[in-house]
Amino acid sequence: MTIIEKINDGIKAAMRIRDQIRLDTLRMLKSKILAVDARANLPDAEVIKLFKNYYGSLQEALEQAQSANRTDITERLKKELTIVQEFLPKALSAEETKKIVVQAIAESGAKTKKDLGLVMKTVMKLNSAVDGKLAKDLAGELLAD
Repeated sequence: MTIIEKINDGIKAAMRIRDQIRLDTLRMLKSKILAVDARANLPDAEVIKLFKNYYGSLQEALEQAQSANRTDITERLKKELTIVQEFLPKALSAEETKKIVVQAIAESGAKTKKDLGLVMKTVMKLNSAVDGKLAKDLAGELLAD
């Protein structure tokens, strides 16, 4: 079953149980796919890239809502994040990410923080399921100023 089929089934189920937040989130995910390809014939890898970008924007919105003390928006965004996470591959742990970052630093020959872009490019080649923000933070700690 492809991701778009899972989303369509999820939309039907959310309509049946009247879960408005889930329904809205699944419809948004579907619209992200349809904005790129009107027939929704995207491979799952492309769909996951779209969802990762959307997940990142939801995280930014959550941080902004938390800093503004908007608890009503914060709760909704947390629910949306958990729904989007269902369609993303399982994220690597901090230890696994650190191993990949260390390997990327060794492979790229990076010495200072100026080489951070090169390290991140190598990290994404090694494993695209890495949390980019975490990898960047770890690389920044490991590289000299």
